[in-house]
Amino acid sequence: MVQPAASARRSTATIRAEYAREVQARGGERAADQHLGEIADRRDRLDIRELEPAAREHYTQRWQAVQTEFVDRPGPALDESDQLVTEVMRDRGYPVEDFAERAELVAADHPQVVESYRAAQAARQVHHDRQGASDTSDTEDLRQAFVHYRALFDQLVRTR
Repeated sequence: MVQPAASARRSTATIRAEYAREVQARGGERAADQHLGEIADRRDRLDIRELEPAAREHYTQRWQAVQTEFVDRPGPALDESDQLVTEVMRDRGYPVEDFAERAELVAADHPQVVESYRAAQAARQVHHDRQGASDTSDTEDLRQAFVHYRALFDQLVRTR
């Protein structure tokens, strides 16, 4: 069982890391604060809803099928995991057209998994970039990306 103080420290560290990433990306604290405020405002205008129990069960069963597929077809299973996460986000009320916006809103609600989401998306892109020449994607890289998608999937399916 996670101790509350340890969980709070991890959460604070995650938020600090996300803030530092924004400061670096925006070129300073003032610009980062403004951008994060805009994200919070956008998030507050959304109607994010909890999944109905039937939808939660449906998505969980689909995840299990994708996970089983990963053994024989890791690349396509990774694509399916990305699509499934996007469907869950849409069903919950998140806008899904743009990855950068999805990641920002995930950071607002689930800061503990946003870096996992970005890492999964980056690994998936590397896999697609390499497919054209010779598919040299390391199965371990794909597995790690799949685990990252799973972390976000779990947060989206099981929490408000």
